[in-house]
Amino acid sequence: MSETENQKDFIRVRIEEDLKNNKNNGKVATRFPPEPNGYLHIGHAKSINLNFGVALDYKGTCNLRFDDTNPEKEEIEYVESIKTDVKWLGYSWDGREYYASDYFDKLYEFAIELIKNKKAYVCSLSAEEVKQTRGTLSEPGTPSPYRDRSVEKNLDRLKKMKTGELEEGECFLRPKIDMAHPNSKRRDPAIHKLKKMSITVQSINGIFILCMILLTV
Repeated sequence: MSETENQKDFIRVRIEEDLKNNKNNGKVATRFPPEPNGYLHIGHAKSINLNFGVALDYKGTCNLRFDDTNPEKEEIEYVESIKTDVKWLGYSWDGREYYASDYFDKLYEFAIELIKNKKAYVCSLSAEEVKQTRGTLSEPGTPSPYRDRSVEKNLDRLKKMKTGELEEGECFLRPKIDMAHPNSKRRDPAIHKLKKMSITVQSINGIFILCMILLTV
């Protein structure tokens, strides 16, 4: 390895390996995915420089994708502030501005697919019960009693989550990973939660939302 290559960070080294193997047809695509619930800080600046910088270095593209999955905390003010900061740092997303909320329907379809393939289930444990069954760093967790719910019952519960027939905190979607995984965060974590709100606001991406009840976490 040359002296120049030794000076490259591990991300660029990996990218160049992928380019040599024509991965993704030789195209580099990155994204900066902030949640618009506050103003950016120095950590965000590092991410902006990395993602947009890598795209520039390899003549690729970088998407500005807002993670607007919690309308209780997000404001259009923060969206505009983030865009201003990205421009101030000298970068442009060239029209590739996206919002996670645009894909809620698709995420719901993914949830259905996971359930049908028996790779996810709707769990009805309370937050305290989840904590008690999570396990510790040295001990495995205990599987939820709802882990083996039938596909039909899971799909019915998921539908009721979407239509608002269930109460907030009554259930949530979990993937079947491994309750004995050494990383406790991989022990069937929540991937969809029920969130009920009485709001009437214009969503960040311009779509009028009366009530959003299914949020990704």
